[in-house]
Amino acid sequence: MSYTVLARKWRPRSFAEMTGQEHVLRALSNALDSGRLHHAFLFTGTRGVGKTTVARILAKCLNCERGVTSQPCGECSSCREIDTGRNPDVLEVDAASQSKVDETRELLDNVPYAPAKSRFKVYLIDEVHMLSTASFNALLKTLEEPPPHVKFLLATTDPQKLPPTVLSRCLQFNLKNLSVSLIAARLKFILEAEQMPFEPAALQLLAAAGDGSLRDALSLLDQLLAFGGGRADEAGARVMLGTVDREQVQRLAELLASGELAPLMSYAQTLEDWSPDYERMLVDLAGLLERVALVQALPEYVGDELYPVELLRSLAQRFDAADVQLYYQTALLGRRDLQLAPDPRSGFRMTLLRMLVFRPAGVVPGGPEGGAGNRAGVARAASPVAAGSKAAATAPTVAGATPRAASTGGDLDWPTVLASLDLSGMAKQLAQHCSYLGRSGAVVRLALDARMNGVATAAQIDKLSQALSGYLGETVRVAFEKAAAPAVSPARQRELDAENQQTEARTAFAGDPGVLALQQQFGATIHADSVRPLDKD
Repeated sequence: MSYTVLARKWRPRSFAEMTGQEHVLRALSNALDSGRLHHAFLFTGTRGVGKTTVARILAKCLNCERGVTSQPCGECSSCREIDTGRNPDVLEVDAASQSKVDETRELLDNVPYAPAKSRFKVYLIDEVHMLSTASFNALLKTLEEPPPHVKFLLATTDPQKLPPTVLSRCLQFNLKNLSVSLIAARLKFILEAEQMPFEPAALQLLAAAGDGSLRDALSLLDQLLAFGGGRADEAGARVMLGTVDREQVQRLAELLASGELAPLMSYAQTLEDWSPDYERMLVDLAGLLERVALVQALPEYVGDELYPVELLRSLAQRFDAADVQLYYQTALLGRRDLQLAPDPRSGFRMTLLRMLVFRPAGVVPGGPEGGAGNRAGVARAASPVAAGSKAAATAPTVAGATPRAASTGGDLDWPTVLASLDLSGMAKQLAQHCSYLGRSGAVVRLALDARMNGVATAAQIDKLSQALSGYLGETVRVAFEKAAAPAVSPARQRELDAENQQTEARTAFAGDPGVLALQQQFGATIHADSVRPLDKD
């Protein structure tokens, strides 16, 4: 008995059945309904997000016997033939296997001829970036002056490899990676329609493992159903994907909340028996901490299939909010550093050690509920670090940060701070065009030169916040405010200094006796733009 894989069996046959990509579907639907049809469409995006599927549905929309529409009937002979790949006027080509110029020319030789039975002759070229240079040149001529009965639907995962001349002649639609929630919802819909038992947590794991690709998630679902004998359960998904049990991640979080280093290290030792993927474990731990932070900030947060809200509220009460942020950031940094560690196990243990040992002085793990025993535990854990330096014992630090004197919210010498920040590129430009206004707790208040508003993106602000956190030895964030009085950034100060030096140089040059003599004797004139101040170095 033949079996059709889920990705093929449940391939959408209309725009209404598509998962996500509303921005693309809306544009195509409006174009079809209004009759404003371009002759070439380019669909880009990573694997398994629906590029070819959208192209096939668009071909049905163009050739449905009921007329050009955004809602093809799916019942006429044209729609059925396109669904089964038997329509002679819809030519689907895999450019990865037919990239030679002779094959492309042979394909395009039939372009001038009218469709055999359909309204349009549709050329669907998948992985179009694989065409050779000569093939692109052959295609370009047709794209420049196509017959009215021809439509080109191009799909690629790598649009950067397409010549600009081809890109400029296509309407380009970028399909986004799908969210975990969208993929999980689609998996649930399919399993319910197939009447197969499943656990919601298993679908969350598969959706996350799909990494934005619905097709990859469906392939994993096929594999899980085979592994579980027709059942999609969480335990089977974790074994198949090589992920750790969420109870182990939960236990790690509980030990972190207790603040006791010895039990935490002991439990980390026992995890070796499971041969876990330590990077995946840090990812899962960061995911749990993110949910705890949401509960602390948003009491109405209701959790999800992986972690019930009761568990999250319990952990939220045991954790200090600042600790959650510190542990989350440390987990991310630890994941990055695993490949540099002597081995993943030691890198994982060092990450856990950082979470409890490197913290602002006097802060007790577990927040306000931490008792004297917890304080003693922290003191013992920190003693090897503090033994070499009194400053190290009193300075607040974060994972990977160099201990510095604690900031109490007073003034900062911003130019001096800039000289020590580990920044480059746009983030450095952003910092140089800021002026320091003050400090309010964990918020560093800055004023930004209006000319640099376009540089102040979320990504660059985050880089600046991280660099300041490393410099100050504690987690801070940047907030931009409008200064009450005009503030001068270091970059603007350099500009003013340069202008003053230029003015002084021109004045000195104009008053030089030799220059005055040349003007008097020969009628010489001074070109002000040619005067430059001497380099004092």
